[in-house]
Amino acid sequence: MVTTESALATSAVPQWFAELFAHRRWVRRSQPFPHVYARDVFVPEFYQRLSDEVHRVRRDRPELFGSVADGYSADGIRLADLRDGPLALFSSREWHDLVARLGGVEATGDIEGSVHHHRPASPFGWPHNDLNPAWFPGPAPGPGEVRLPDGTVDTKTGARAPGVVARETVRAVAVLFYLGNPGWQPGDGGETALYNHVADDATLPSVTLVPPLDNSMVLFEVTPRSWHTFAGNNAKDRNSVVMWVHRTKADAERRWGGDKIVHW
Repeated sequence: MVTTESALATSAVPQWFAELFAHRRWVRRSQPFPHVYARDVFVPEFYQRLSDEVHRVRRDRPELFGSVADGYSADGIRLADLRDGPLALFSSREWHDLVARLGGVEATGDIEGSVHHHRPASPFGWPHNDLNPAWFPGPAPGPGEVRLPDGTVDTKTGARAPGVVARETVRAVAVLFYLGNPGWQPGDGGETALYNHVADDATLPSVTLVPPLDNSMVLFEVTPRSWHTFAGNNAKDRNSVVMWVHRTKADAERRWGGDKIVHW
């Protein structure tokens, strides 16, 4: 089932934030699992600033890009290192609250993510649901605040020096925003594959392929069945912002059961 909704209509947002968006009708789909899809997310001027910033950082600060995960084909730069330019939008409280509301979760104010880059001919990834723990430093953010990893706490394991305060959360809503992929055409590869079931073959029609069209986005609540992966076989460089907002561990355990949380 497909419905459309006004992404910004049900809560008051600052005017500067509302003016970044090109329109307010985003698509909510129920298959293969519930997710929100939007094309032309931002007004052209702001989208161009985002895309230009990715290319600028990659050109000027290549040392900031590192492997996203062992065995995964993307390298990336953390949103925590991108808080002084237009990409800081993705670590703003206003964006956090919009993502949490669309995902239908009570989020903690904690944000983690990065800009991903896949070189041409990258391999197909593995299906995963993102229902993973994440540790953040310090006390819980207050109203209007956000918290990002700062290097004092290992986000995946919680490892930290004695005396360092950290909180365990669980990923709650995932966002993939595509940018810096001009001229993408069907057959160019690099889509995001959404699975009906983890046991399905990674071929059509068992998976839904979301194309990496510039200024488009897919967003979904992280659940035990939100199986997805990078579809690989990309003819050109493929770029995206990948990020999560989080819920408390207790909330995740009530919602899904603690045995459903996938530890690293």
